[in-house]
Amino acid sequence: MLEAPTGPATPRPLLDAGYTVGLLAVAILSGYGLLAPERLGLLMESEPPARVVASINPRVSDQPPAPPAKTLQTARLTPDARRARARPVPDVRPAPQPAQPERPRGTWSGAVSGKVLDQDGQALVGASVVGGGVETRVGDDGAFTVTPPPDATLIVKRPGYMKVSVEPTPMKGPLEVVMRPQAIKAAYLTYFGFGDRTIRSRVLDLLERTELNAVVIDVKGDRGWIIYPTRVEQALAIGAQGPATLRDFDGMMADLKARGVYTIARIVTFKDNILATRRPDLAVLDARTGKPWTDRENLAWVDPFREEVWNYNVAIAKEAVERGFDEVQFDYVRFPTDGKLQAAKYLKPVTKETRLPTIAAFLELARKELGARGAYVAADLFGYTAFNENDTDIGQRIEELAPHLDYLCPMVYPSGYHVGIPGFRNPVQNSYAVVRESVRLMRRRAGHTPARVRPWLQDFKDYAFDRRIFGISEIRDQIRGTDEGGGTGWMLWNPRNDYTGAALRAKSPLAAR
Repeated sequence: MLEAPTGPATPRPLLDAGYTVGLLAVAILSGYGLLAPERLGLLMESEPPARVVASINPRVSDQPPAPPAKTLQTARLTPDARRARARPVPDVRPAPQPAQPERPRGTWSGAVSGKVLDQDGQALVGASVVGGGVETRVGDDGAFTVTPPPDATLIVKRPGYMKVSVEPTPMKGPLEVVMRPQAIKAAYLTYFGFGDRTIRSRVLDLLERTELNAVVIDVKGDRGWIIYPTRVEQALAIGAQGPATLRDFDGMMADLKARGVYTIARIVTFKDNILATRRPDLAVLDARTGKPWTDRENLAWVDPFREEVWNYNVAIAKEAVERGFDEVQFDYVRFPTDGKLQAAKYLKPVTKETRLPTIAAFLELARKELGARGAYVAADLFGYTAFNENDTDIGQRIEELAPHLDYLCPMVYPSGYHVGIPGFRNPVQNSYAVVRESVRLMRRRAGHTPARVRPWLQDFKDYAFDRRIFGISEIRDQIRGTDEGGGTGWMLWNPRNDYTGAALRAKSPLAAR
């Protein structure tokens, strides 16, 4: 017989149910602690900054087995450094490999905050962040907050530094973007020179072997012709598609990018023979004939006062950025200096009160449009603007133009200083001092802005003094003057695109890596 219980009975099903409920409660609370700690009042450490560092990427060569010297890579820089697009290689086909699935592109989840720093971890004042067609300057502490479109790539840029691209990703913490210095050292290629295989190959060889890492290419040259098939309606209407239009321009640009070459689009602005002759209503007119006025080269100019001319040049510049140029450089962004100036008739009186605001306003418009597309903006300036307190009678004064530019590009050719500079009556005998002083003064006068000074240097025969050949010593003196004057890189000018390679240093191991 079973003995009967003497106390109150507790049914077994109720005990089992209570035990089950307790386990379920523990599980729920544990889940909240992991996934939503704030709901339980738990403290969690903040996400560390996501660090994005500008880097030097390897470049693939088309000359197996040993790669030649390589240049600084300025292609897209993302949290996961990617290899630059390779140049064509011989058709050697390995065994088929399983296809690798593409990593899905992320999206931003809202506002993006962070800081822009230099290599020493200091705030990089003057940098800007571009996303979705909006450019935002960072604060004095390098901090920024932007709200880009979900799929927009962020571009971080500052004159004198390599641009950094950050692909969209759902980041919980702030960004920390570290930028590396970059000094552009370029050679100029004319409208016809870039399309000439021999000339182009000669310059590409220098880019492979020497310290050169950039090219300046005539997108719209001195006559107003555009180098590639344009889609700008007004350019097509006036016949600006010139005789040397390059149908394979995109392929040539792809080759430059694969080599790691920084590309600068030169756009001749107010000296435009095509636009002036096809649209006389936009031209500087000759008061004697009523026809477009011409300079000593018998080329016509358009009126800098007319905003339709501004819009035309900005449209061409925007197209150049779409074609892949890293920078737009405006040349002849001034009033004329030669020819029968007293016969030139403009929309407004040309005075010191009207010239400078006009040129500054055009560059302000260009900077707003192009900076928001991630491009750098530059302007070619007379060398004497470093010394003159007025606008040099052409509408160029450093203090007013620098806020709208990333690079000031003075033409410090010693032959161009016809009356010398203070302390140096014969500039071609003092190339180093003339360039150093020009760059130093211009850098000081632009010091209230982030703009950098990158001068044009003379690599052609003197035409104003003793007709000397500018060779190795003269070019090296100019480079040394640029460096000691505080310049950030330089550009060589030769109208035949025939450069003195022996004056240039060999490619450094770091740049060739």
